[in-house]
Amino acid sequence: MGSRTLYTFFRSSAAYRARIALNLKGLSYERISVSLPGGAQFAADYQALNPQQQVPTLVEEDGTVLIQSPAILEYLEEVYPDPPLLPEGAVARARVRAIAMAMGCDIHPLNNLRVLKYLRGPLAQDEDGVNAWIQNWTELGLGAVETMLALSEETGDFCHGDAPTFADVYLAPQIYHAQRFNCPLDAYPTIGRVHANALKLRPFLDAFPDTQPDAT
Repeated sequence: MGSRTLYTFFRSSAAYRARIALNLKGLSYERISVSLPGGAQFAADYQALNPQQQVPTLVEEDGTVLIQSPAILEYLEEVYPDPPLLPEGAVARARVRAIAMAMGCDIHPLNNLRVLKYLRGPLAQDEDGVNAWIQNWTELGLGAVETMLALSEETGDFCHGDAPTFADVYLAPQIYHAQRFNCPLDAYPTIGRVHANALKLRPFLDAFPDTQPDAT
């Protein structure tokens, strides 16, 4: 049996999610940095682990290889159920997953590194154009999430109730990304309150991008 290993990059939203979830579950892991700007994801040995050439990749102690952050989170919830990151009840779980996917499916993929490289490269967008693209999809997505949170009695100290769930695991990286690209966040007070509560918790702080060993 080897050690649990997470292939990660400090600024990757998807890797940030995996770090938070592992920390919330109290699972130890070794970090191996995959420099996305440096192209380390395209190395043959890494491609053998992750054919998508992305992060995160989680290698369990028994050698099981897991890719894609949604799949990794679901795996962790099934194999290490305590503490739970999904609430009890099908409707509550659907709500948490919907909030998470509003960010994981409808904001993050439009603003990730591959898309931004394509905007800057083949589409010849300058930085103003790239930033306008990022802000457009961020504002559209976070506006919907704010409404989902603000209008629901299920919202508590966190996105659902008073303990972190998948929704908070997705929210923290999305806010970090928005702040990195100077997206205005004043229109999302419920998001701001929930995110501030998350950042009071050690599992979120220990996963924060700027505190990672490969942060530059």
